[in-house]
Amino acid sequence: MIEELLPDPVVAVESREADDDRAALPPDEEAVVARVVAKRRHEFTAVRTCARRAMVKLGLPPQPVLPGEHGAPRWPEGLLGSMTHCDGYRAAALTRATSLASLGIDAEPHRPLRDGVLRSVSLPAERDRLAALADGRPDIHWDRLLFSAKESVYKAWFPLTGMWLGFEEAAIELHQDPEEADAAPQGRFRAELLLPGPLVGRHRIGQFEGRWTVRDGLVATALTVPHP
Repeated sequence: MIEELLPDPVVAVESREADDDRAALPPDEEAVVARVVAKRRHEFTAVRTCARRAMVKLGLPPQPVLPGEHGAPRWPEGLLGSMTHCDGYRAAALTRATSLASLGIDAEPHRPLRDGVLRSVSLPAERDRLAALADGRPDIHWDRLLFSAKESVYKAWFPLTGMWLGFEEAAIELHQDPEEADAAPQGRFRAELLLPGPLVGRHRIGQFEGRWTVRDGLVATALTVPHP
């Protein structure tokens, strides 16, 4: 599901298998989760198992992925990637640093956000656009899709800046592709950064673009930031 949203230089591995929650960890990773609760340990284990499988798909030996600043993954030299997990689903996307400047992925359960959450993570104009989208496709939980897109934006932003990005600092526009018979709903999104964007090379980036899909009880979003 995630890999279909990403361009060819990126490989992705996803898992719904409970066995991956209990896979063996390298010693460095084991030390990170030695004293955490079981749920956190299972998520940490499964998503890093996906990351190591993605390394193998790139033709590289599997290596540890330790948390860095603010918990963001510290990828092995020459690689960049993104990981996501939610109930029953884990995924990792990975590419060589020469192929892209950054990327971000996110998956969420396809259900409405809790009461009050949408207002805290969205701008008034975004809520207006969601209402219009819901008129055409009321079966899609657009509020959750917006939240997922903002998560993907942050995951691509942070490696480029090392800075926090608030929900109100990126304005998302969601667009749906023309529907095909029996195809899962999918489309694209654009994120306008409402503060000075990151420098990529000598170019300042003012917006990110990505793709989304709704399938199998999940919403998924992914974006890539190319080199200039």
